[in-house]
Amino acid sequence: MRSSGRTGAQELVRARTGLVVDAYFSGTKLRWLLQHTEVDPLRLAFGTIDAWLVWNLTRGRTHVTDVTNASRTMLFDIHRLQWDDELLELLGIPRSVLPVVRSSSESYAMTAEGLPIPAGIPIAGIAGDQQASLFGQRCTRAGMAKNTYGTGSFVVMNTGASAVRSSHGLLSTIAWRLGDAPPQYALEGSIFVTGAAVQWLRDQLHIIRSAAEIEALAASVPDSGGVVVVPAFTGLGTPHWDAYARGAILGLTRGSSAAHIARATLESIALQTADVLEAMREDSGIALSELRVDGGGSTNDLLMQMQADIAGVPVVRTRIAETTALGAAYLAGLPEVHLPPDRVFEPRGRCDELIAQWRKGVERAKGWAVARASGPP
Repeated sequence: MRSSGRTGAQELVRARTGLVVDAYFSGTKLRWLLQHTEVDPLRLAFGTIDAWLVWNLTRGRTHVTDVTNASRTMLFDIHRLQWDDELLELLGIPRSVLPVVRSSSESYAMTAEGLPIPAGIPIAGIAGDQQASLFGQRCTRAGMAKNTYGTGSFVVMNTGASAVRSSHGLLSTIAWRLGDAPPQYALEGSIFVTGAAVQWLRDQLHIIRSAAEIEALAASVPDSGGVVVVPAFTGLGTPHWDAYARGAILGLTRGSSAAHIARATLESIALQTADVLEAMREDSGIALSELRVDGGGSTNDLLMQMQADIAGVPVVRTRIAETTALGAAYLAGLPEVHLPPDRVFEPRGRCDELIAQWRKGVERAKGWAVARASGPP
């Protein structure tokens, strides 16, 4: 291995793949499998879920993936568009187990006989979840961005023909490649807990009985009354990448109510997103003109207005919430359809005080591990 030490390995992975070294990506899972089982590599075909689906749809005749899924394995050089021999050596993975890498939109194979679906159906589009969503949102030009509000949230910005190297904890990735055309690249920010924080209010604190109730409860107060919720239940993702940070509720007084906590929880979703958008602006040098949104959380009008106010850009909600499926359909060759937005939320003013409170709260959440390690005074 030409890479010496942990720091060298991290830099190699970052430079070639645009990713950080993390067990989240599938290359480390494959390394573990090869090290801790007696599986014969000659009998192993490894890939992400798309490769498994194509394998089964063709009854084992086709083992392929596309550049977007390959780019999330920690094994793929996103600049040369091929599996990287040095990374394969670093992780002890034989190239023979990996699928052939193709573009995101082309004819890969036909469905085989003997399946619950008809044979001969073309398989013609493959893309990773967030890349398909970006394409489904028609973010086809550099500087266009979308956010999917789910259990966690994923903010993705198209950076065009250039892979932007992030200095703020963002992932550089391939957005898509159409046939033989050059690839488009993107920056991605991963927020671990957004919708899951609403579920926590429902299931652990019993502040609400259903996720839909949070909007009315949060709207019953004009602001969060100084309460800050930092939902770092599993650490903090982009731009902090602090696995040891833990959740915190700050600024509580005798006047704080369930409504204030509910509103602060919604604010935390918008504030985390705004942190990622600011990191994208600093890395790319592109000022965002709007944010396109989808996912379950995007149906919350109060949250979307908070997002517009805090990020300072219009928030455009699509009429079709499942833009990942829509993007996959586009890539598979369906005609492009222009879908008017469901609603546009315009920013109403700056939120400097709220943002300042949030940043103080994040620093306290990140300091939890340090305080715990040092023990009682």
